[in-house]
Amino acid sequence: MFHPREAFELCGMGAVLVDVREDYLNNFKNFDVPEILNFPMSRLVQKLSELQQDKYLIFADTVGLRSKEAVVLLKDKGYVKIANMAGGIVDWERDGLPLKTNVEERLSGSCMCQLKLREGKKISKKLK
Repeated sequence: MFHPREAFELCGMGAVLVDVREDYLNNFKNFDVPEILNFPMSRLVQKLSELQQDKYLIFADTVGLRSKEAVVLLKDKGYVKIANMAGGIVDWERDGLPLKTNVEERLSGSCMCQLKLREGKKISKKLK
């Protein structure tokens, strides 16, 4: 397990950040690192063949819970160069690490079941 600052430094040395947040959650704020893969948890098993086993993979999400599940899953599948990033993008941002932000994709809502785009666009029907 790494904290965001450690993960950022490792990404600068060639590690790959694997963001397991669902697409609608990573469109607004995304980690700004040299190499990032967006493999949502809902499709991770189907995309396993696309993961490079020769590089160190650091799994991240919003707060570090789903990414921990991903690491457990991959360890069971024989992956060894993997780790979870504690705190996810929440702690990443709190630590002042670089982000890519698209304000047109900002979400609002009082709970996950009510999320909608703030700018008046519609979320894909695939998410409903």
